[in-house]
Amino acid sequence: MRYILLLLFYCFSCSSDQPIQPISNNAYRVVRTVTYQNTNVQVIIDKPTNNEVDVLITYHGTVQSDAMVLNAAENTLNQFKKILERTDMMLVSVAHPQLNILFGDNIVQAEAALLWVKHKASEELGITIKKIFLAGHSQGGYLVTRLNTMHATNGVIANAPGPLNLVYRCGLEEIGQAPPTYACNRLKIEYGTTTANSNAYMQRSLLNFTNGFQSDILFVQGLNDSAIQMHSWPVFKQDVLQCTNCQNTQFVEIPGAGHTALFENQTAKNKFNQFIQSL
Repeated sequence: MRYILLLLFYCFSCSSDQPIQPISNNAYRVVRTVTYQNTNVQVIIDKPTNNEVDVLITYHGTVQSDAMVLNAAENTLNQFKKILERTDMMLVSVAHPQLNILFGDNIVQAEAALLWVKHKASEELGITIKKIFLAGHSQGGYLVTRLNTMHATNGVIANAPGPLNLVYRCGLEEIGQAPPTYACNRLKIEYGTTTANSNAYMQRSLLNFTNGFQSDILFVQGLNDSAIQMHSWPVFKQDVLQCTNCQNTQFVEIPGAGHTALFENQTAKNKFNQFIQSL
């Protein structure tokens, strides 16, 4: 019986919409649909043995199909867990949708996951949550940066956040200088071209969310990232550094590193862990 219980708690494929009834001091990883104010989103919960936890909520990058978001959430959880020096934190990885929505509209599911952790997770999981941190990679970095303009947490980490400038990015696609993407195609159907309606594209760009940060935030950027990312990175950095209503912001730029700098470069990993430990 004890062996069966352990299998249930550690089974990644387990999924339940019912409150988890954890055995005291047991670790588990489960897939769960959580709800906050009528918004549902799937998350992967990776709980350590302790029942009083700080939480790291992670957000994945762009995928090509919504059928891939759960795998992306698992991979992102594993990437952050691998570089995290603490073993006593609970990780909650958010499987936010990608398709059949306009780019940026998944902020609704991203926010619901955060607010569920803030206001409902302790009761539903039978644990005590202390500090909450957000971490995202690529489009996940875009989401956590936006969330930092909406809600206070104990700290935010964004690796290679973007898209930074959808006017530039989607404009290149329109003239055939960048491969077509689902995101830009949906925006074009909704708003027309970037030339005809640049403001609509800019409103959804990360360059439109460079002030009002409610918590300390660490940006990590490999300087050998794609040309599209690096074209707008200096402007984004300058806008953030000029913010007058933001909490503390830190930039770690890694020469020679690419889009996944945080997960591959030791300096970036060290800064990530120092940031969490300092807050």
